[in-house]
Amino acid sequence: MAAAPLLFDFTSNTDPTTWRVVDDVVMGGRSDGHFKINEAGNGLFYGEVSLENNGGFSSVRHRFKSKQVSDYSHCVIRLKGDGRRYQLRFKSSPDDAHSYVYYFTTTGEWEEITVPLAEMYPTFRGRKLRMPNYPGEQLAEIAFLIGNKEAQAFRLELDYLRLA
Repeated sequence: MAAAPLLFDFTSNTDPTTWRVVDDVVMGGRSDGHFKINEAGNGLFYGEVSLENNGGFSSVRHRFKSKQVSDYSHCVIRLKGDGRRYQLRFKSSPDDAHSYVYYFTTTGEWEEITVPLAEMYPTFRGRKLRMPNYPGEQLAEIAFLIGNKEAQAFRLELDYLRLA
């Protein structure tokens, strides 16, 4: 059986500029997120979420040429968090305003998070939309977001994302 396809595999050769940080500063907030490849060759999303000026989120996003994902039902992420709650966000098309979201809470240890694609629901600016869950056909953007309605430091280390 062939190995499950990787959506992204972080290594010491990964170009961190293919991932873009988007904070609440786009709306006047003061959160300060960063992304880099650390000494171990993992992606590291870290920073501070601020509630000042109606802020409260930080995200990191990776866009790519649309991929067919209809043969798969799950996304598996190997990561090490800080015990905080995060969102995995998918977009079917780069033109979509909405994202499909799945929340997960990290343990502070290395772990694999398994995300059922059919449970990812559509949101826009933090509001759940009245439309079907992720159709699981195309994928054009992966993002991680932290926005727990509290000021907090955060740290999320990423090894890989694959389909299953």
